[in-house]
Amino acid sequence: MFYRVLKSVLLFALTLSISSMAAESLASSSSAQSKSAATLESTSPSVQSSSSAGVPAKPLSKWQTLPEINAPWMKGERLEYELSWGFVTAGYATLEVKPRKDGKVEFETYATANKTVNKFYPVHDTVYTLVHKRGLMTDVFRKSLHEGTFHNKSLIRFNRDDKKAVLSDTVFKDPVKHYVKRSADTSVTIDGLEHSIMSAFYLVRTLPLKEGATSRFAAVSGKKRYELKVITHKRETIKTDLGSFKTVKVEPVLDGDGIFNSSGRIFIWFTDDEKRIPVLMQCEIKLGSIKATLTKVK
Repeated sequence: MFYRVLKSVLLFALTLSISSMAAESLASSSSAQSKSAATLESTSPSVQSSSSAGVPAKPLSKWQTLPEINAPWMKGERLEYELSWGFVTAGYATLEVKPRKDGKVEFETYATANKTVNKFYPVHDTVYTLVHKRGLMTDVFRKSLHEGTFHNKSLIRFNRDDKKAVLSDTVFKDPVKHYVKRSADTSVTIDGLEHSIMSAFYLVRTLPLKEGATSRFAAVSGKKRYELKVITHKRETIKTDLGSFKTVKVEPVLDGDGIFNSSGRIFIWFTDDEKRIPVLMQCEIKLGSIKATLTKVK
């Protein structure tokens, strides 16, 4: 249970909280990309020119009108974190960005416990996301969790033209022999602009974060579509083993049910520059604070 709380700091903070802020990027950025995104809700989709005279052009889907994201980390990035409670290091995690030759981009997160914890409660979790450069819209979101005797694999495929996200979730008794304990398939109705939690996280890293602002966003996770919000607090200087960083402090908040269960408030500190690197994540609980601290950038 302790490790699951630690992991929730990383996954919740690095993905969910950020996804809430994506709405602000589409509405208020002063860049040319953000100006295009800001018109999504108020204008009709643009129309492609027809290559054949007399043939009606097919309207573009909403997501196809989004600007392409060209942030510095889109060319490739690897962030490493240490998960801790007080002075105790309980686990580690990585976040990677991998551009593909076909123009799409892969986001991959891996989390594990330390050697001592893994001996009696092995943890190996992977979250994979495939996105388009346009608005970082997700094609596929895949999650593989191995935590003690719990083994789960889930998959979400986004069909934006049909306005639905198709979900598959399986819990295994034995992941090696593929003995299934339970399995469920379902679909969620979407309007076409929803994110997975990972794609939303990376999109927010491209945005200006205004102090005192609260923004909302929609994402699909598990078997539901969620309304999320993020509060941008203030700018602070954070000291780590990597040095001092000028940061922006934000707080993720869920309206209604939660994608991840957390026993306290969560805060994230992003570098106050174009990279928006998450330097520190912290969950406040009754027994103190659980942190995810950046240890390496590649």
